Amino acid sequence: MGSRLHMAPEVRDALALGKPVVALETSVVAHGLPAPANLEAARRCAAAVRESGATPAFVAIAAGRVLVGAGEAELAALADPAAASAKAGARDIAALLVAERSAGTTVSGTLAVAARIGIQVFATGGIGGVHPRGADPAAPLDVSADLAELARQPVCVVSSGPKTVLDVPATAEWLESLGVPVVGFRTDELPAFLVAAGGVRLEHRAEDAVQAATLLRIHWQVLQRREGVLLCVPPPSPLPRDEVERALASARAEAVVRKVAGKALTPFLLEAIGRATGGRSRQANLALLEENARVAGQVATALAGDG
Repeated sequence: MGSRLHMAPEVRDALALGKPVVALETSVVAHGLPAPANLEAARRCAAAVRESGATPAFVAIAAGRVLVGAGEAELAALADPAAASAKAGARDIAALLVAERSAGTTVSGTLAVAARIGIQVFATGGIGGVHPRGADPAAPLDVSADLAELARQPVCVVSSGPKTVLDVPATAEWLESLGVPVVGFRTDELPAFLVAAGGVRLEHRAEDAVQAATLLRIHWQVLQRREGVLLCVPPPSPLPRDEVERALASARAEAVVRKVAGKALTPFLLEAIGRATGGRSRQANLALLEENARVAGQVATALAGDG
């Protein structure tokens, strides 16, 4: 794999033996949750993957290398605010390696690395998507790189749908245009991260991990499709949609005043929702991260033929 890409021995061995492996992003550790919730989330996700029969593989960047299977020490370093770790999307990885910076990988960055080494299942919280234009219809459309990377990498992303702060119907339209199958896991509604129903009806669903794995085999092996698949798991502890929308409206107004934009916008809005809900959104986030990791482990195990 070369000096720039390092796999933990248990990840390398599992892949060599055809055993199930689940990729896990680290942007949530570096930027998505404050301490100590960030490391708690990582531990809960890893445990859920293992309980499902698969090997967890946290993807991160440190000291000029891509780490696949980052351990406790590497995760703790990313979680330290003093480290000022970068946020690594797929397009950023090469530059960050050359600069020898540390970074947590986003959905797009983790997707790119997972596909590069043959990991077929990846668990996250919510994916990026299309941001609302707001009051200015002439404003440039802000579309996450997650969507394009999903369309080009044959990886199943297990998530709770687009993040709550996004234009969920527009995100669903983009996914359809890109040819990415969006499948509900025991649901007919596209979840929106903290909210169980994002206002979009899903055409396809899987009742269990075995059915999801069968769908993936047909998509990639029989039909020879290259797109990833988005498997959407409803949040186990959803927040009321109207409460989240009220919090969002206030947070967006504050973001305009403060001129918060780009990569900083989503964390800013989610933090504002956390304050408005008295921390309940953080607990909901932890619960859905753990549940998505559990489902991803089940799907990876079924896909590997072990369950």
